[in-house]
Amino acid sequence: MPTTEIIRIPILPFKTVNAHLIRSEAGAILVDAGIPGSERKIARALARLGLTLRDIKLIVVTHAHTDHAGSAARLRQLSGAPILAHSADADFFSRKAPMTFCPTGRVGRLFFMTPFPHQPYEGFTPDIMMKNGDALSLQDFGVDGLVRHTAGHTPGSIAVELSSQDALVGDLVASGILIGGIAFTGHAIRPPFEDDPQAVARELNRMLQGGAKRFYMGHGGPLEASEVLRHAQSLSRMARDPCATGHAVYE
Repeated sequence: MPTTEIIRIPILPFKTVNAHLIRSEAGAILVDAGIPGSERKIARALARLGLTLRDIKLIVVTHAHTDHAGSAARLRQLSGAPILAHSADADFFSRKAPMTFCPTGRVGRLFFMTPFPHQPYEGFTPDIMMKNGDALSLQDFGVDGLVRHTAGHTPGSIAVELSSQDALVGDLVASGILIGGIAFTGHAIRPPFEDDPQAVARELNRMLQGGAKRFYMGHGGPLEASEVLRHAQSLSRMARDPCATGHAVYE
C-alpha cells in the first residue's frame, strides 16, 4: 500500500476545530468536514498541497455534531466523493431528529447555551452507511487502515485506525484549555459533550492495545499513547453513563 501522511486542516483558530486529510499516492481521504461554510478553507488547504477538492476520494464524518458534519453535503457536491458515516447518527445527519447533547460538566453546560453547537447545516444521507459491528477497509481508497464504530461520544461516532499506528478519533478525546490548545495541548480532556465515558474508555483502550501510538482529534491534539492511556483510565473510574441518568439535552 502507498505510504500515508496525516495533515491537520485547522477550521477555527487555536486548533479548536480541526479536520484532517489522509494523503497517499492514490488520493486523499478527508476526515470530518468542519462547520458550515468550511469548504473554502478546506479547498485553500488542499491548494497549498497541490491538490483540489476533486482529489478527495472519500469523506469520513466521525459524528453528527455541526463542527464535524457541517460542510459534508457541500463538500460531497464539490468533490464528487462519497460520504462514509454510521447509521446510528443517520437521523441527525438528515436533520430528521434533533441532535442530542450530554454535557460533560460546567463547561459543557455553558457551551450548550451558546449558538455554536446548534448551527444548522445542510442535511444529507451518507453514501456508505456503517452499522454496529462493521469494520470498513480503506484499501479501495488507497489507504491501509480501517474505519470502526466507536460509540461513546454520540451513538454513531466512528474512528479511523491506520496501519501506521495513527488513529483519527473525532471527539473521543480532546486536549488543551478551551478544547483546542491555548495551553496544555498535550493534556487530554473530555470534550464538552460525551454520551458514555465508559464506552469511550473501552474504545480508547482497545485502540491502545491494538498498537495505536498517535491520536488525532477534532479539538486540539495530537496526543501520544501514554496521555490517551491516562485519560482512558480516568474515564474508566467514572460513574455511570451521564445520559442514562437523564442529563441528555436536545437542540
